[in-house]
Amino acid sequence: MMGADQMTIGLHEQPSALDALRSAVLQANRRLVDAGLAPYRFGNASARLSGSDLIVIKPSGVDLAAASASDMAVVSLGDGQVVAGRLRPSVDLPTHLELYRAFPELGGVVHTHSRHATAFAQACRELPCLGTTHADYFDGAVPVTRDLQPSETDDAYEAATGRVILECLRERALSPLRMPAVLVARHGPFTWGRSVEDAVQNALLLEEVAQLALLSMQLGATEPAPSHLARLHFDRKHGPAAYYGQQKRAS
Repeated sequence: MMGADQMTIGLHEQPSALDALRSAVLQANRRLVDAGLAPYRFGNASARLSGSDLIVIKPSGVDLAAASASDMAVVSLGDGQVVAGRLRPSVDLPTHLELYRAFPELGGVVHTHSRHATAFAQACRELPCLGTTHADYFDGAVPVTRDLQPSETDDAYEAATGRVILECLRERALSPLRMPAVLVARHGPFTWGRSVEDAVQNALLLEEVAQLALLSMQLGATEPAPSHLARLHFDRKHGPAAYYGQQKRAS
């Protein structure tokens, strides 16, 4: 982690990059609202400034329609202290920080209360991979955490939420970039990616496949997609020999 002096230097040496990231975080949070994934201001998006220990996150309870990029809070990854911005960061900041500290490859984290994914979380049920739409983006069933214990909710609840997400991934031996989502039991989904835009996209995809799953289950679907079919669909987009989309030509 950077020391205080290094943090200050980073803040002053990358003003244009930081300004651009604050704008990107504002737009990411607005996109969540516009897509209906963060009703009543439930939800938040954050991003890490590349090559630094600076995190940009939505302030707590702000009206995003009236907010500006400069309102986005800039905090230290090390201690979570605000280093730029006049507003208090999201109450979920400690959860975001736990994820960034554990996975340096992450550039963005999102928390939503999207209707269908949250229904699975509240029911404490994993989101099964019932078809290829799910398999295109999530490598297996999206897991749900265990319930937090009283000792965890009584002290540093938001940090404990981050730790239970990490525990869930670790116990299932899941890579965060192959499984970019976890459902927090009785609470809601968290998603992430290499950028805040990727994290938002994964939140949108998670809600889409959660709705499809619920509809399919109402029609009587109970069995997950065959493993060979699910593997093909995930790997053709994300595997070492991925061939979906436009491939780069050899020069």
